[in-house]
Amino acid sequence: MSQNDDLLKLAAAESAVALVEDGMIVGLGTGSTATFAVSALGRRVKEGLRIRGIPTSERTATQARGLGIPISSLSEEPQIDITIDGADQVEERSLNLVKGLGGALLREKIVATASRRLVIIVHDSKLVNRLASTGMVPIEVVRFGWQATAAHLTKLGAKPALRRSSSGEPFQSDSGNYIVDCTFHPGVSAAELAAQLDHVVGVVEHGLFIGMTAEVHLASAEGVRILK
Repeated sequence: MSQNDDLLKLAAAESAVALVEDGMIVGLGTGSTATFAVSALGRRVKEGLRIRGIPTSERTATQARGLGIPISSLSEEPQIDITIDGADQVEERSLNLVKGLGGALLREKIVATASRRLVIIVHDSKLVNRLASTGMVPIEVVRFGWQATAAHLTKLGAKPALRRSSSGEPFQSDSGNYIVDCTFHPGVSAAELAAQLDHVVGVVEHGLFIGMTAEVHLASAEGVRILK
């Protein structure tokens, strides 16, 4: 990761964090870009901002606690005012997303669904013309019989690969599930694919976030542009 990438991520994060107001319940995203947003929120909390954070992963929760951000849960705060998170792909016209390369897609989608406003922060390399036509779509699956689930995904046109940790063992999400990273043919319709994946037995959740984004803060060398 280059220093320039970090600067772009920081610019997008600070632009989105400026939307957070006193008293809000804030969904805290997961991933390299979301980390900058959590850090920016931590600075604002030290300056007196009063918020409660709903983290989308254990590592985000650890970061937030270390910065002094009060942590809550969906059982205590079922309605979130704003969630700030990153994305692996953003489709330019629809603002539909691919998320989950960081391994937190299930919790990210639960938090996003509970939010009044989902704000995505990315740098311009994440913007695509057609969602899921390149790169991977992460799919979280139940460990039991995951091979049968992967075979079903193959019938939908996927080329599935079980995600593994650095030690070579199958990667496990915070919820204890496996993740199968899938590539699809370039002409795939992300919305139609999402509907199909919703009905595959063994699939817990997929990384296609359709019709959920309120706005995208897109950082480039020219500055931060807000897409709505």
